[in-house]
Amino acid sequence: MKSLILAIDRHVTGLCLSLACLILAVISCLGMWQVVTRFVFSQPSTWTEEVMRRLLIWMVMLGTVVALRQGALISVDLMLRVSRGAWRSTVRWVITTVNFAFFSVVLWFGVDLVWRVRFQTFASLDLSMAWAYAAIPAGALLGLLATVAHHADPHNDELSTAQ
Repeated sequence: MKSLILAIDRHVTGLCLSLACLILAVISCLGMWQVVTRFVFSQPSTWTEEVMRRLLIWMVMLGTVVALRQGALISVDLMLRVSRGAWRSTVRWVITTVNFAFFSVVLWFGVDLVWRVRFQTFASLDLSMAWAYAAIPAGALLGLLATVAHHADPHNDELSTAQ
């Protein structure tokens, strides 16, 4: 079971990293397009800023999954550094429990938010707001998977390079 979860997590984390990078590239291009249309053509683009804001939500949620899996999120680093044996295991369980509870709450309220805004549309596009806010429950669900995988196979890259 552990190897299956880690295999799924490896693929999901890689996909999240690739998508977050792709979204960052798209946001950069849209920002450049907005500058060009505003200052070169004197006809500011009406939709780019709104799309960029919504893509940022997706990028942050996907990036959070990758950061969690790499052990780069804020945790109780000092306690992990100085703890050994059973105390270290207890600290890891507390961190996992807090992460799991946090992502569960975000998932619950994220689904409720998506349900509430499903009939609202973007101001500049005829697209449901639910597409933008679906990033919140999707990221939380992926965060739950990353939390379980991180507990099973911790990668504390930040902790190992800290001084």
